[in-house]
Amino acid sequence: MFARLTAALSLAALAATPLHARDFPTEAKPVLADRFPQVPVAFPGGVKAWRDVTYQQLPGYRPQALDIYVPAGKGPHPLVLYIHGGGWMAGHTRHSGAFADWPNVLAALAAEGFTVASLEYRLSGEARFPAQVQDANAALRFLRGHATQYAIDPARVALWGGSAGGHLTALTALTCRNTTLDPAAGADTCVQGAVTWYGVYDFAGMNATPDGNSAGARLLGCDGPCSADKIRSVSPVTYIDAKDPPFLLIHGEEDKTVPVAQSHLGEAALKAAGVPVQAIYIPHVDHSFIGRSAAETHAASMQALNATFDFFHRVLKVPAPAGKGK
Repeated sequence: MFARLTAALSLAALAATPLHARDFPTEAKPVLADRFPQVPVAFPGGVKAWRDVTYQQLPGYRPQALDIYVPAGKGPHPLVLYIHGGGWMAGHTRHSGAFADWPNVLAALAAEGFTVASLEYRLSGEARFPAQVQDANAALRFLRGHATQYAIDPARVALWGGSAGGHLTALTALTCRNTTLDPAAGADTCVQGAVTWYGVYDFAGMNATPDGNSAGARLLGCDGPCSADKIRSVSPVTYIDAKDPPFLLIHGEEDKTVPVAQSHLGEAALKAAGVPVQAIYIPHVDHSFIGRSAAETHAASMQALNATFDFFHRVLKVPAPAGKGK
């Protein structure tokens, strides 16, 4: 009995005394921040990119992240925020249409003198509208709040997105002070330009698509047909006025997912309000600029991309590289 008691006490003493003294810093409160080292990735032209930078962490949701591409040189540089597509229910920061290497495309834009960020937002299976607009606004606030760290000029900011991301781009650009959609909305989320590729401008017109806009209904949380009020609230055309920034709209004329009529509606509404707008309609091209052949897809994609880069150079007042731009 005495021997067992002595052994137990010896084991307890060993457990209380670590074999190696360890010492790590602590803080006064639980630490929830992600402290995994952020190491930049090098791209051509001196661009450095930080992946999965957390811009927001809301209770009950996964951390929301940005990829951020910063050009060489002191800056500050204009900011372009890219918003991905995927029917509001899929997609990620590193894809767009048929482009084989989207991060390389974003890095190429950065190399021309822009800080570029690509947005991860809450998908429709995670949160209903208008959470996605709130996320885009939160990212803009974060980026402006970290302007020095990422060499950003907070007075020169533009948005860019395709498909569902085109819709969110338009909506974010048109509602920067709308506290109905985002209670935190204000001047710190306003932008100086927007580019939409095959974006949705009026959800009422989308109900005529073959699936009855089921992706949009999921975004809004409609069990049956969405109400007229909900359709108006999610439609960029509802919010257009003369104070809006310049827009560039690009759409394939044979788009079977988001009808080209959507960009025609957006263009007409912007023009009627006196907003500077340019529209490009590419013949024989479906959604994501997919053409009848690989060569046609490539040509359409590059036409859209070059026009987009030129637009950012123009509205954000960055001289185009020699031999490029208009």
